[in-house]
Amino acid sequence: MLIRLHSLIVVLIVALFAAPAAAARTILVFGDSLSAGYGLARGEDWPQLLAQRLQQKKTDYTVVNASISGETTQGGANRIDNALKTHRPAVVILALGANDGLRGSDLNAMRRNLERMIDAAQRSQARVVLAGMRIPPNYGLAYTEKFQQTFREVARARRVPLVPFLLEGFADRREYFLPDNLHPTAAAQPMILETVWKPLAALLKIQ
Repeated sequence: MLIRLHSLIVVLIVALFAAPAAAARTILVFGDSLSAGYGLARGEDWPQLLAQRLQQKKTDYTVVNASISGETTQGGANRIDNALKTHRPAVVILALGANDGLRGSDLNAMRRNLERMIDAAQRSQARVVLAGMRIPPNYGLAYTEKFQQTFREVARARRVPLVPFLLEGFADRREYFLPDNLHPTAAAQPMILETVWKPLAALLKIQ
């Protein structure tokens, strides 16, 4: 009896150590040039800084940055299904809309595109964090206000956490932008990370 018990314990110990480690869960950053690292050296963009922080926190999350410079919400809506199928994320950080605003695009269409992407992510069992944006009043105050309000309304309707403004805290500080005055410098990336981190950490229950 003792021999059998000992053998059983040995088998359980071997099985425990031989079991594969739990697969890492993916956070998919789905944005435009503000998230793609435009004009930055490799590893300086905020999604990479997010990956480093998650590693430092010893979480089982990895980051995939599927952001494309120049991307609009329409372009994102066209490729979201393939991105979800390819990466199977647990979380999607949706950071699109800036190029829609800069082009004066139809905001009702932008809303539908954002909702379509969130719906697709939620159907795939991914949780979503929506990153909002603000634009200069080039197209008039009414358009500017409706643009900003659209992100709040979509987040409320789809019940997802909202980053009110991706460039919070430095948007009016010229020294934090490249010569084009549109894209944040490497020095601004840690500030973007902190802005995104607050709702993301709350969602993932990370201290």
